[in-house]
Amino acid sequence: METPFPSFEPNGPNDEARGPRLREIPLRLIVPNMITVLAICAGLSGVRLAFENRFELAVAMVLVAAFLDGIDGRVARLMKATSKFGAQMDSLADIVNFGVAPALVLYAFVLDQARSLGWIAALIYVIAAGLRLARFNVMAEREVKASWQSEYFVGVPAPAGAMLVLLPMYLGLLGLAPDRLVALVSSAYTVLIAFLLVSRLPVWSGKSENRVRRDLVLPVILFVVLYVATLMSFTWETMVITAVGYLLSLPFGARKWQKKYGDWPLHPDHPAPLEDGLPEDKK
Repeated sequence: METPFPSFEPNGPNDEARGPRLREIPLRLIVPNMITVLAICAGLSGVRLAFENRFELAVAMVLVAAFLDGIDGRVARLMKATSKFGAQMDSLADIVNFGVAPALVLYAFVLDQARSLGWIAALIYVIAAGLRLARFNVMAEREVKASWQSEYFVGVPAPAGAMLVLLPMYLGLLGLAPDRLVALVSSAYTVLIAFLLVSRLPVWSGKSENRVRRDLVLPVILFVVLYVATLMSFTWETMVITAVGYLLSLPFGARKWQKKYGDWPLHPDHPAPLEDGLPEDKK
């Protein structure tokens, strides 16, 4: 007489019918994904704190989210824990932490004073951040990459955009009153940062500089310690200097690109190495 239930022997004939067995996953594969989840939690918590008018903590949480979202991929590579699931998770987190969270926090702080113009500026920034991230993912997945992609970004990267767009908040936390005039200027500034995200401006990435000269090791360490110390003691002054310094560095990075590779960058979707289209004296 046949039994109404399938056999559950370890190697029974119905093993295939039951589907693949669950297998244990190494802890190192989970760590990068946990960092990504923490980044999303920090970004959304920043939005909540902004709605509660706790703006200092809100900015801090958004910056923490951007930091965590920026290191999860590096942690995955160091731990040899990269996966397609982690890559998709990271991409989804990016739009929250680098696009939605900074825009909503900035809107709650100052852009709402500009009424509809402020909301439109926030929307433009979020959409620009999404387009920037999508373009980065498409370029990163190509098998044949332009040689300059190891040194330069096409447009301001999304993490830097999140740091830059909050500049009006840094100034506000230093005492600048968020009135209507400031809101209108901040709206225009937000649109400017959105344009920099989707532009074809060559922005130096620093990826190729993976070594430091021996005589510069100690000065670099001291500079990092000094920066962290000032960030902890004079947080908003340091963030203002950082944001303004980054903006001022963009023309120099573009000028360096032009000297090395010639005219303005090819279209970012161009898959071939850039040197193929250079004049002989530039190769």
